Amino acid sequence: MKIFTIGFTKKSAEEFFSRLQNSGASRVVDVRLNNVSQLAGFAKKDDLQFFLREIAGMEYMHLPVLAPTQAMLDAYRKQKGGWASYERAFLKLIEERQIAKVLSREVFDAGCLLCSEDAAEHCHRRVIAEYLQERWKDVVIVHL
Repeated sequence: MKIFTIGFTKKSAEEFFSRLQNSGASRVVDVRLNNVSQLAGFAKKDDLQFFLREIAGMEYMHLPVLAPTQAMLDAYRKQKGGWASYERAFLKLIEERQIAKVLSREVFDAGCLLCSEDAAEHCHRRVIAEYLQERWKDVVIVHL
């Protein structure tokens, strides 16, 4: 099983959609808490859903169960909490939500986890992918 991840910041629409088209992913799984972001016009929920379908022939899903809470985001971004404490708190949250049991493997198979962060290193989409890899063992992660 392949799980892809991508962030949309620091990418033009051409680069973003080209990476998705060339990846082999069949759907984008939006893991943002707020999917009407102003960071990139093409990444707003309704526009993104249209562009994915029309440009890349891909399905779009928004799964807020895979997003951090607003309090977690605020602690990390506004109060300058460290990445390590944010990652621990987020891992605890997705464990409590039992995402590996509650969500079907089919959602993730050839799915691409989408968030805003440019690089996966300090993004919760990487944490989700690695969490599923640890539980399901047959997961290959590809960061686009």
